Amino acid sequence: MIDTARIRQEFPILSRQVHGKSLVYLDNAATTQKPRQVIAALTRYYSQYNANIHRGIHALAEEATAAYEAVRVQAAQFLGAASEREIVFTRNATESINLFAYTWGRAHLTAGDQILLTEMEHHANLVPWQLVAKATGATLAFIPLTADGQLELKALDQLLSARTKVVALTHMSNVLGTVNPVAEIARKAHAQGAVVLIDAAQSAPHLPINVQQLGGDVLVLSAHKMLGPTGVGVLWARQALLESMEPFLGGGEMISDVQLTSSTWNEVPWKFEAGTPNISGVIAFGEALAYLQRLGMPEVAAHEQQLTRYAIAQLQQLGHLTIYGPTQPGVARGSAVSFNLDGLHPHDVGTVLDAEGVAVRAGHHCAKPLMRRLGVPATVRASFYLYNTPAEVDRLIAALKIVRAFFNRPSRIHA
Repeated sequence: MIDTARIRQEFPILSRQVHGKSLVYLDNAATTQKPRQVIAALTRYYSQYNANIHRGIHALAEEATAAYEAVRVQAAQFLGAASEREIVFTRNATESINLFAYTWGRAHLTAGDQILLTEMEHHANLVPWQLVAKATGATLAFIPLTADGQLELKALDQLLSARTKVVALTHMSNVLGTVNPVAEIARKAHAQGAVVLIDAAQSAPHLPINVQQLGGDVLVLSAHKMLGPTGVGVLWARQALLESMEPFLGGGEMISDVQLTSSTWNEVPWKFEAGTPNISGVIAFGEALAYLQRLGMPEVAAHEQQLTRYAIAQLQQLGHLTIYGPTQPGVARGSAVSFNLDGLHPHDVGTVLDAEGVAVRAGHHCAKPLMRRLGVPATVRASFYLYNTPAEVDRLIAALKIVRAFFNRPSRIHA
């Protein structure tokens, strides 16, 4: 079991107040808070061995390079990759998807080919493929959703064909909390010869991830959603796939040699890391990975699942409220819980919650097509992480009662 009381002491921001009330931070699907170890790593780099990497032969440059490349090894181990050469550092999961869509997609897709996505995708795993489809003549197709926010897998067999060249889907919905059966989908996609990209921006912080078991060809994540700094992302891809791809950006570091009229490329993964990267951020991300590994991802997942079940049960007792996504017992789901109070706009709800010190997200969550599918303009989203507690869920529920009282809406709340 996770000792949340001890853990919370390691996150400085959790001790602050907002509007005169102790902070309840429930916007973890947007970004997570950072433990002291991560913050200290940033300070240590800039105060002790700040230097550019891969280029200098002096002591600071060599220390920085060693620390940076050590995190590549950590990331490979965290994901179960075959080699650290399969890890490419980017700015975020969005850039990772764009990198693959632009380099692999434009080189391999032609008119009549199919790009298969789902109706629950974040804009980051939708817009890049729209751009590729427009540039190549490929078509977009979408796995539909069931009424409870899961993928309609019966439609998958009808959608998949020899025309399907790539399947790109989220592992865990940032709106619905749905955990998709990506291993099953990858197996069926591979049987048709398709490449599979898994958006793990929401799942990697919360679930044990092993890319070999998931069975995809590409997986992306963002460090800031898993205790790390902003400005760091990871693209994992099978080494043979990376070696077959052209660079995404040109410039320093990604070259082997440069002539006036031509260039040759560096080996993978450095072929895809042009220019000076976010050195401090990557190094601090190593501390975040170490933190999660010390806790154990199975323990993190168990804590969040228990907390999410409690939150859903408490929300359901409020009445006059709709929860989006799976709520039935035994169905795997993540810790992002989206809901709406009847008759109230999510922005109004979020504003009153903020006045009570409760931080949630209210909006379309970068998933406008999904909002239209749900028939709403936006939702309120409470998303939990390893440092959240049942007492904070109770604070959320108490604040929602204040929302009801403030707007004088009917309620079935019982004392």
